[in-house]
Amino acid sequence: MAITRNDRAFGVSKYGIELQHTMGGFVANVHGGDATADVVTEKLGSDHLTKKHLGPLKYEDITFKCGAGMSAQLYEWIATGFNQTSHGRGREDGAILYADYDNNEVSRLTWTAGLITEFHLPTLDASSKEAALMTVKFAPESTRKTWNGGGKLAFPADSGKQKKWLPSNFRLRIDGCEVGCSKVSKIQALTVKQKVTDNSTGEHRDHQKEPTSVEIPNLVIYLAESHAHEFYNWHQDFVISGNNGEDREKGGTLEYLTPNLQEVLFTLNFYHLGVFKISPDRMSAEPGTPEKPDGPSPIRRLKVEMYCEDIKFAFSPNAIYGGR
Repeated sequence: MAITRNDRAFGVSKYGIELQHTMGGFVANVHGGDATADVVTEKLGSDHLTKKHLGPLKYEDITFKCGAGMSAQLYEWIATGFNQTSHGRGREDGAILYADYDNNEVSRLTWTAGLITEFHLPTLDASSKEAALMTVKFAPESTRKTWNGGGKLAFPADSGKQKKWLPSNFRLRIDGCEVGCSKVSKIQALTVKQKVTDNSTGEHRDHQKEPTSVEIPNLVIYLAESHAHEFYNWHQDFVISGNNGEDREKGGTLEYLTPNLQEVLFTLNFYHLGVFKISPDRMSAEPGTPEKPDGPSPIRRLKVEMYCEDIKFAFSPNAIYGGR
């Protein structure tokens, strides 16, 4: 008779996210959320032993990646996560669900009052063929890990069919620079960061998280020099001539498109853009060199750098599982 064993290790192959007890879809590359404490070492006393004890309880930030095809609630959390004008906005309770190949829940990490600290959108490149993913990092006020409690995960029927989101499909618009924007071939990755601080109280072990400031990245784009005259004129007036008041700053939008380039998935709205540098992009080897004897002449491109005071994220029904 064959001997059977039931002490095999399990394999986690799927990760889901749940917000306010509502399934948000599949996510990738989840890590963090562990409860920990610093080890405090006391100075030597009368004996030779160094005394140690634990400091305050704290929880690591949680990071996950996702694409299109998530729930509206998750995208709404991202859209409001940096809004500090309303008390309580951007805080979400939820859980990361760890499931096996058959969607059976193996364990879950439940958190409370998650406050987004970092939102990253990938580099856009017209020549890229890889799938695009956004990265969300948030600070929970508390976390708890549980095992073997959920049964089969009830994901929405089509949440596994993540809509294709490619970094090659985008449309940029900046006021007064429409011609140049139509020739943009690359946009550097954008990361919005929010600093948070602990609001500690003596009678509670779990500390409240409060936002303090938001860091907005520069907008850096690359385009053919032959179509950069609008940016050159702006740079001449704004930087060299010194006409760089608020009335000379510009607004703009960046749309992330579906593969057919007809529908919008996500939109970034830029406020108070100001150009501060235009420089040639690094060139590859010219024809006739030993590195590239018979290659075509490269297109001369420029790198345009602009500061930005604020960025707003918006999503369309096309990005939500089920679409319209």
